[in-house]
Amino acid sequence: MVCKMKNVVLVLLFVLPLALADLRVGFYNSTCPQAESIVRQVIQKRFGADRSITAALLRMHFHDCFVRGCEASILIDSTAKKPSEKTAGPNFSVRGYDIIDEAKKSLEAACPSTVSCADIITLATRDSVFLAGGPSYNVPTGRRDGLVSNPDEVDLPAPSLSVSEALQAFTAKGFTLTEMVTLLGGHSVGVAHCGLFEDRLSNFQGTGAPDPTMDSSLVAKLKGICGNSTSNDPTAFLDQSTSFIMDNQFYKQIMQKKGVLQIDQELAVDKSSAGIVSRFASDVNSFKTSFASAMVKMGNVQVLTGNAGEIRRNCRAFNQPK
Repeated sequence: MVCKMKNVVLVLLFVLPLALADLRVGFYNSTCPQAESIVRQVIQKRFGADRSITAALLRMHFHDCFVRGCEASILIDSTAKKPSEKTAGPNFSVRGYDIIDEAKKSLEAACPSTVSCADIITLATRDSVFLAGGPSYNVPTGRRDGLVSNPDEVDLPAPSLSVSEALQAFTAKGFTLTEMVTLLGGHSVGVAHCGLFEDRLSNFQGTGAPDPTMDSSLVAKLKGICGNSTSNDPTAFLDQSTSFIMDNQFYKQIMQKKGVLQIDQELAVDKSSAGIVSRFASDVNSFKTSFASAMVKMGNVQVLTGNAGEIRRNCRAFNQPK
């Protein structure tokens, strides 16, 4: 898989904008040879204690790359005078910032002001995917950290969109329909708050009845989770069987009307995407190969390289002039 993914990386770098020529596998080989192993050790330790970090990092990576590009603007903390992306509604439940902090602290001790926070997110996500049973793949590094974090710019595809509506958001970032279906396969290890799907359980689109595309046993199960919890907005697994494993069970379930989010279920119903779902459901290796390729491509969205941006010393704050 690793050898195959090297070819994928080379192809992607060829077809994407020339600015990405500054990204390359092994970017830190001379400036911080242990960079990737330091990140990997942090992720391995955390994953051993909490397997949910894979879903957390996948979500963080996606939410970062789909706003200003993969330049770590999501990591910036708000100040009294200036709010950051963290204050935008879609990012309220993003977590895992402390994992990035831990990796950054170790990297700063080994190689001060060398490894970007944007690269840490990408590497940490890659490592957590592998630990969860997903593919092993190389990612090019050399990203720089952004200098802007504006909550007003956070406009992410909602979970209630149709396939065609969601595809507009993905094609705007350069992704195909197959790549969108692939990336949504990250829901194999995710959870969703009840507030994002509760309308499907009893009053779908104002009908006063459950969504007819959802399996009745799943409706009953989710009603129990959402209605019998002391939490204000409890969560449910998006994959009902292998909730912490990056496999193709998610696709098998949405083919059985067991998609929790509307967009997930739409993937199996819409004629444009149903065939892709069926292929991934029947061939786990096809899904994993496609997922590795799509993740490499996502990590290349609107990156800053060369002298653009900066290398933050603290991932939560822009560097102050020396």
